[in-house]
Amino acid sequence: MSTTGRRRPPTIHDVAREAGVSRGTVSRVLNGGHHVSPASADAVNAAIRKTGYVVNRHARSLITGRSDSVAFLLTEPQERFFEDPNFNVLLRGCTQALAAHDIPLLLMIAGTEAERRRISRYITAGHVDGVLLVSSHSGNPMAERLVKARIPVVACGKPLGQGARIAYVAADDRDGAREMVRHLAASGRRRIATVTGPPDTPGGVERLAGYRETLAEAGLPADERLVAEGDYSRAGGERAMAELLERAPDVDAVFVASDLMAQGALTALERAGRRVPEDVAVGGFDDSPAALGTRPPLTTIRQPWDRISTEMVRVLLGRIAGEDPSAVILPTELVRRDSA
Repeated sequence: MSTTGRRRPPTIHDVAREAGVSRGTVSRVLNGGHHVSPASADAVNAAIRKTGYVVNRHARSLITGRSDSVAFLLTEPQERFFEDPNFNVLLRGCTQALAAHDIPLLLMIAGTEAERRRISRYITAGHVDGVLLVSSHSGNPMAERLVKARIPVVACGKPLGQGARIAYVAADDRDGAREMVRHLAASGRRRIATVTGPPDTPGGVERLAGYRETLAEAGLPADERLVAEGDYSRAGGERAMAELLERAPDVDAVFVASDLMAQGALTALERAGRRVPEDVAVGGFDDSPAALGTRPPLTTIRQPWDRISTEMVRVLLGRIAGEDPSAVILPTELVRRDSA
Protein backbone atom coordinates (compact mmCIF):
# COMPACT_ATOMS: atom_id res chain seq x y z
CA MET A 1 0.00 0.00 0.00
CA SER A 2 1.42 3.38 -0.97
CA THR A 3 2.30 5.82 1.78
CA THR A 4 2.80 8.74 -0.62
CA GLY A 5 1.53 11.97 0.91
CA ARG A 6 1.26 10.54 4.44
CA ARG A 7 2.61 12.98 6.97
CA ARG A 8 5.53 11.79 9.07
CA PRO A 9 4.85 12.11 12.83
CA PRO A 10 6.99 14.77 14.51
CA THR A 11 10.14 13.59 16.25
CA ILE A 12 12.31 14.85 19.09
CA HIS A 13 14.63 16.31 16.41
CA ASP A 14 11.74 18.40 15.08
CA VAL A 15 11.02 19.70 18.57
CA ALA A 16 14.69 20.59 19.12
CA ARG A 17 14.89 22.43 15.79
CA GLU A 18 11.68 24.36 16.46
CA ALA A 19 12.78 25.29 20.00
CA GLY A 20 16.33 26.19 18.94
CA VAL A 21 17.87 23.87 21.53
CA SER A 22 19.77 20.60 21.52
CA ARG A 23 18.12 17.19 21.39
CA GLY A 24 19.56 16.52 24.84
CA THR A 25 17.76 19.57 26.27
CA VAL A 26 14.46 18.33 24.85
CA SER A 27 15.13 14.92 26.38
CA ARG A 28 15.80 16.47 29.80
CA VAL A 29 12.56 18.46 29.64
CA LEU A 30 10.62 15.31 28.75
CA ASN A 31 12.18 13.50 31.71
CA GLY A 32 11.42 16.04 34.39
CA GLY A 33 13.16 19.26 33.39
CA HIS A 34 16.25 18.83 35.59
CA HIS A 35 19.23 21.10 34.76
CA VAL A 36 17.19 23.02 32.18
CA SER A 37 16.71 26.80 32.34
CA PRO A 38 13.13 28.09 32.56
CA ALA A 39 13.52 29.82 29.20
CA SER A 40 14.66 26.63 27.49
CA ALA A 41 11.89 24.61 29.14
CA ASP A 42 9.29 27.13 27.94
CA ALA A 43 10.71 27.00 24.42
CA VAL A 44 10.63 23.20 24.36
CA ASN A 45 7.07 23.02 25.68
CA ALA A 46 5.93 25.58 23.12
CA ALA A 47 7.63 23.56 20.36
CA ILE A 48 5.93 20.37 21.55
CA ARG A 49 2.54 22.06 21.31
CA LYS A 50 3.31 23.56 17.88
CA THR A 51 4.67 20.36 16.34
CA GLY A 52 2.16 18.02 17.99
CA TYR A 53 4.96 15.81 19.24
CA VAL A 54 3.82 12.81 21.31
CA VAL A 55 6.24 11.00 23.61
CA ASN A 56 7.15 7.48 22.53
CA ARG A 57 6.60 5.83 25.89
CA HIS A 58 8.24 2.58 24.86
CA ALA A 59 11.43 4.32 23.77
CA ARG A 60 11.50 6.42 26.93
CA SER A 61 10.98 3.37 29.14
CA LEU A 62 14.07 1.76 27.62
CA ILE A 63 16.08 4.79 28.75
CA THR A 64 14.50 5.47 32.15
CA GLY A 65 13.70 1.89 33.18
CA ARG A 66 10.12 2.97 33.90
CA SER A 67 6.86 2.07 32.19
CA ASP A 68 5.18 5.43 32.93
CA SER A 69 1.98 3.63 33.92
CA VAL A 70 0.29 2.63 37.18
CA ALA A 71 -1.99 -0.29 38.09
CA PHE A 72 -5.33 0.01 39.88
CA LEU A 73 -5.46 -3.46 41.44
CA LEU A 74 -8.78 -4.65 42.86
CA THR A 75 -8.45 -7.88 44.85
CA GLU A 76 -12.13 -8.80 44.72
CA PRO A 77 -14.24 -10.99 42.40
CA GLN A 78 -15.04 -9.27 39.11
CA GLU A 79 -18.75 -8.96 39.87
CA ARG A 80 -17.97 -6.81 42.91
CA PHE A 81 -16.40 -4.17 40.68
CA PHE A 82 -19.67 -3.75 38.80
CA GLU A 83 -21.92 -3.96 41.88
CA ASP A 84 -20.14 -1.68 44.32
CA PRO A 85 -20.21 1.99 43.17
CA ASN A 86 -17.30 2.90 45.48
CA PHE A 87 -14.80 1.15 43.23
CA ASN A 88 -15.93 3.10 40.18
CA VAL A 89 -15.78 6.41 42.05
CA LEU A 90 -12.27 5.63 43.28
CA LEU A 91 -11.11 4.47 39.85
CA ARG A 92 -12.37 7.65 38.23
CA GLY A 93 -10.69 9.84 40.84
CA CYS A 94 -7.33 8.06 40.51
CA THR A 95 -7.52 8.21 36.71
CA GLN A 96 -8.09 11.97 36.83
CA ALA A 97 -5.31 12.53 39.38
CA LEU A 98 -2.82 10.56 37.28
CA ALA A 99 -3.90 12.32 34.07
CA ALA A 100 -2.50 15.54 35.53
CA HIS A 101 0.90 13.80 35.40
CA ASP A 102 0.27 12.28 31.95
CA ILE A 103 0.32 8.77 33.45
CA PRO A 104 -2.20 6.15 32.27
CA LEU A 105 -3.95 3.85 34.74
CA LEU A 106 -4.40 0.13 34.10
CA LEU A 107 -7.38 -1.60 35.75
CA MET A 108 -6.53 -5.08 37.05
CA ILE A 109 -8.85 -7.44 38.94
CA ALA A 110 -7.40 -10.35 40.92
CA GLY A 111 -10.19 -12.15 42.72
CA THR A 112 -8.90 -15.70 42.23
CA GLU A 113 -5.55 -17.34 42.82
CA ALA A 114 -5.06 -17.86 39.08
CA GLU A 115 -5.69 -14.16 38.47
CA ARG A 116 -3.32 -13.23 41.30
CA ARG A 117 -0.51 -15.35 39.85
CA ARG A 118 -1.00 -13.96 36.36
CA ILE A 119 -1.15 -10.34 37.50
CA SER A 120 1.81 -10.80 39.87
CA ARG A 121 3.94 -11.94 36.93
CA TYR A 122 2.83 -8.97 34.84
CA ILE A 123 3.50 -6.39 37.56
CA THR A 124 6.85 -7.79 38.70
CA ALA A 125 8.03 -7.94 35.07
CA GLY A 126 8.14 -4.14 35.13
CA HIS A 127 5.04 -3.33 33.10
CA VAL A 128 3.88 -0.78 35.71
CA ASP A 129 5.82 1.55 38.00
CA GLY A 130 3.53 1.18 40.99
CA VAL A 131 0.24 -0.20 42.29
CA LEU A 132 -2.85 1.35 43.84
CA LEU A 133 -4.09 -1.61 45.89
CA VAL A 134 -7.83 -1.63 46.58
CA SER A 135 -9.86 -3.80 48.96
CA SER A 136 -7.11 -6.06 50.25
CA HIS A 137 -8.23 -8.61 52.83
CA SER A 138 -5.84 -9.80 55.53
CA GLY A 139 -4.11 -12.94 54.36
CA ASN A 140 -4.45 -11.89 50.72
CA PRO A 141 -1.07 -12.81 49.18
CA MET A 142 -0.98 -9.94 46.68
CA ALA A 143 0.24 -7.36 49.19
CA GLU A 144 2.99 -9.68 50.41
CA ARG A 145 4.11 -10.52 46.88
CA LEU A 146 4.30 -6.87 45.87
CA VAL A 147 6.29 -5.94 48.97
CA LYS A 148 8.76 -8.78 48.42
CA ALA A 149 9.19 -7.72 44.78
CA ARG A 150 9.90 -4.13 45.94
CA ILE A 151 7.03 -2.73 43.90
CA PRO A 152 5.85 0.71 45.11
CA VAL A 153 2.36 0.20 46.56
CA VAL A 154 -0.28 2.40 48.16
CA ALA A 155 -3.31 0.70 49.71
CA CYS A 156 -6.79 2.14 50.00
CA GLY A 157 -7.52 1.48 53.68
CA LYS A 158 -5.12 0.36 56.38
CA PRO A 159 -3.66 -2.98 55.26
CA LEU A 160 -4.15 -5.49 58.07
CA GLY A 161 -1.03 -7.36 59.15
CA GLN A 162 1.39 -5.32 57.04
CA GLY A 163 2.53 -2.84 59.68
CA ALA A 164 4.52 0.04 58.24
CA ARG A 165 5.67 -1.83 55.14
CA ILE A 166 2.87 -0.52 52.88
CA ALA A 167 1.84 3.09 52.46
CA TYR A 168 -1.89 3.67 52.72
CA VAL A 169 -4.62 6.26 52.52
CA ALA A 170 -7.83 5.74 54.47
CA ALA A 171 -10.91 7.47 55.77
CA ASP A 172 -11.20 7.49 59.55
CA ASP A 173 -13.42 4.40 59.75
CA ARG A 174 -13.56 4.23 63.53
CA ASP A 175 -14.43 7.88 64.05
CA GLY A 176 -17.07 7.73 61.30
CA ALA A 177 -18.73 4.76 63.00
CA ARG A 178 -18.63 6.56 66.33
CA GLU A 179 -20.32 9.62 64.84
CA MET A 180 -23.11 7.53 63.30
CA VAL A 181 -23.82 5.59 66.50
CA ARG A 182 -23.82 8.81 68.51
CA HIS A 183 -26.37 10.22 66.07
CA LEU A 184 -28.62 7.16 66.45
CA ALA A 185 -28.35 7.22 70.24
CA ALA A 186 -29.06 10.96 70.37
CA SER A 187 -32.40 10.34 68.63
CA GLY A 188 -33.48 8.14 71.54
CA ARG A 189 -32.69 4.73 70.06
CA ARG A 190 -31.63 2.16 72.63
CA ARG A 191 -31.43 -1.16 70.76
CA ILE A 192 -28.86 -0.19 68.18
CA ALA A 193 -27.65 -3.05 66.01
CA THR A 194 -24.90 -3.17 63.41
CA VAL A 195 -24.22 -4.99 60.15
CA THR A 196 -20.43 -5.18 59.96
CA GLY A 197 -18.07 -5.41 57.06
CA PRO A 198 -15.96 -8.57 56.67
CA PRO A 199 -13.74 -9.12 59.74
CA ASP A 200 -10.64 -9.50 57.56
CA THR A 201 -10.90 -5.96 56.17
CA PRO A 202 -9.84 -2.70 57.83
CA GLY A 203 -13.31 -1.21 57.47
CA GLY A 204 -14.88 -4.28 59.03
CA VAL A 205 -12.55 -4.11 62.03
CA GLU A 206 -12.48 -0.34 62.61
CA ARG A 207 -16.19 0.37 62.11
CA LEU A 208 -17.18 -2.42 64.49
CA ALA A 209 -14.72 -1.07 67.07
CA GLY A 210 -16.22 2.42 66.76
CA TYR A 211 -19.72 1.00 67.17
CA ARG A 212 -18.81 -0.86 70.35
CA GLU A 213 -16.90 2.06 71.87
CA THR A 214 -19.79 4.46 71.36
CA LEU A 215 -22.37 2.08 72.82
CA ALA A 216 -20.22 1.88 75.96
CA GLU A 217 -19.92 5.67 76.13
CA ALA A 218 -23.71 6.01 75.82
CA GLY A 219 -24.26 3.50 78.61
CA LEU A 220 -25.98 1.04 76.28
CA PRO A 221 -25.40 -2.68 76.88
CA ALA A 222 -23.20 -4.66 74.53
CA ASP A 223 -25.44 -7.40 73.12
CA GLU A 224 -23.82 -9.72 70.59
CA ARG A 225 -27.27 -10.57 69.26
CA LEU A 226 -27.24 -7.05 67.80
CA VAL A 227 -24.10 -7.72 65.69
CA ALA A 228 -24.41 -9.45 62.30
CA GLU A 229 -21.59 -9.91 59.80
CA GLY A 230 -21.98 -8.68 56.23
CA ASP A 231 -19.81 -8.81 53.14
CA TYR A 232 -20.27 -5.31 51.61
CA SER A 233 -22.83 -6.63 49.12
CA ARG A 234 -26.53 -5.79 48.82
CA ALA A 235 -27.50 -9.43 49.30
CA GLY A 236 -25.21 -9.67 52.32
CA GLY A 237 -26.88 -6.68 53.95
CA GLU A 238 -30.33 -8.11 53.37
CA ARG A 239 -29.29 -11.46 54.83
CA ALA A 240 -27.67 -9.88 57.89
CA MET A 241 -30.68 -7.64 58.61
CA ALA A 242 -33.01 -10.63 58.45
CA GLU A 243 -30.78 -12.40 61.00
CA LEU A 244 -30.90 -9.38 63.31
CA LEU A 245 -34.70 -9.18 63.18
CA GLU A 246 -34.94 -12.86 64.03
CA ARG A 247 -32.47 -12.68 66.93
CA ALA A 248 -33.48 -9.26 68.29
CA PRO A 249 -37.00 -8.29 67.13
CA ASP A 250 -36.93 -5.24 69.42
CA VAL A 251 -34.11 -3.59 67.44
CA ASP A 252 -34.90 0.10 66.86
CA ALA A 253 -31.81 1.24 64.92
CA VAL A 254 -29.05 -0.27 62.82
CA PHE A 255 -25.68 1.04 61.71
CA VAL A 256 -24.80 -0.67 58.45
CA ALA A 257 -21.10 -0.59 57.49
CA SER A 258 -21.72 0.27 53.82
CA ASP A 259 -24.44 1.97 51.79
CA LEU A 260 -24.77 -1.02 49.48
CA MET A 261 -25.46 -3.32 52.43
CA ALA A 262 -27.87 -0.70 53.80
CA GLN A 263 -29.89 -1.04 50.58
CA GLY A 264 -30.26 -4.73 51.35
CA ALA A 265 -31.10 -4.00 55.00
CA LEU A 266 -33.91 -1.67 53.93
CA THR A 267 -35.33 -4.42 51.72
CA ALA A 268 -35.36 -6.85 54.67
CA LEU A 269 -37.03 -4.27 56.93
CA GLU A 270 -39.70 -3.54 54.35
CA ARG A 271 -40.39 -7.24 53.95
CA ALA A 272 -40.75 -7.56 57.73
CA GLY A 273 -43.24 -4.67 57.84
CA ARG A 274 -40.88 -2.31 59.73
CA ARG A 275 -41.15 1.38 58.89
CA VAL A 276 -37.99 3.45 58.43
CA PRO A 277 -37.22 5.51 60.42
CA GLU A 278 -40.37 5.27 62.59
CA ASP A 279 -39.75 1.70 63.74
CA VAL A 280 -36.09 1.24 62.85
CA ALA A 281 -33.61 4.01 62.04
CA VAL A 282 -30.98 3.06 59.46
CA GLY A 283 -27.52 4.59 58.99
CA GLY A 284 -24.98 3.64 56.33
CA PHE A 285 -21.35 4.36 55.51
CA ASP A 286 -19.67 5.75 52.34
CA ASP A 287 -22.15 8.30 50.93
CA SER A 288 -21.91 6.45 47.64
CA PRO A 289 -24.50 6.78 44.83
CA ALA A 290 -26.32 3.89 46.56
CA ALA A 291 -27.24 6.23 49.43
CA LEU A 292 -29.40 8.38 47.16
CA GLY A 293 -31.13 5.42 45.53
CA THR A 294 -32.87 4.22 48.70
CA ARG A 295 -36.34 4.92 50.06
CA PRO A 296 -36.12 6.85 52.27
CA PRO A 297 -32.79 8.52 51.31
CA LEU A 298 -30.01 7.16 53.49
CA THR A 299 -28.39 8.93 56.41
CA THR A 300 -24.74 7.94 56.08
CA ILE A 301 -21.09 8.69 56.74
CA ARG A 302 -19.35 10.42 53.85
CA GLN A 303 -15.94 9.18 52.79
CA PRO A 304 -13.99 11.94 50.97
CA TRP A 305 -13.44 9.89 47.81
CA ASP A 306 -11.92 12.77 45.81
CA ARG A 307 -9.31 13.41 48.48
CA ILE A 308 -8.67 9.69 48.97
CA SER A 309 -7.92 9.15 45.28
CA THR A 310 -5.80 12.32 45.03
CA GLU A 311 -3.79 11.37 48.11
CA MET A 312 -3.31 7.78 46.92
CA VAL A 313 -1.80 9.05 43.68
CA ARG A 314 0.34 11.63 45.46
CA VAL A 315 1.74 9.07 47.91
CA LEU A 316 2.33 6.49 45.17
CA LEU A 317 4.27 8.93 43.01
CA GLY A 318 6.37 9.68 46.08
CA ARG A 319 7.01 5.98 46.61
CA ILE A 320 8.01 5.58 42.96
CA ALA A 321 10.46 8.45 43.47
CA GLY A 322 11.98 6.64 46.46
CA GLU A 323 10.12 8.09 49.45
CA ASP A 324 9.44 5.91 52.51
CA PRO A 325 5.95 4.45 53.12
CA SER A 326 3.56 6.85 54.82
CA ALA A 327 -0.01 6.82 56.12
CA VAL A 328 -2.76 9.37 55.48
CA ILE A 329 -5.98 9.31 57.52
CA LEU A 330 -8.78 11.56 56.25
CA PRO A 331 -11.80 12.76 58.23
CA THR A 332 -15.36 11.57 57.52
CA GLU A 333 -18.62 13.49 57.76
CA LEU A 334 -22.14 12.62 58.92
CA VAL A 335 -24.73 13.26 56.19
CA ARG A 336 -28.27 13.48 57.58
CA ARG A 337 -31.11 12.33 55.38
CA ASP A 338 -34.49 10.71 56.08
CA SER A 339 -33.58 7.18 57.18
CA ALA A 340 -32.32 8.16 60.64
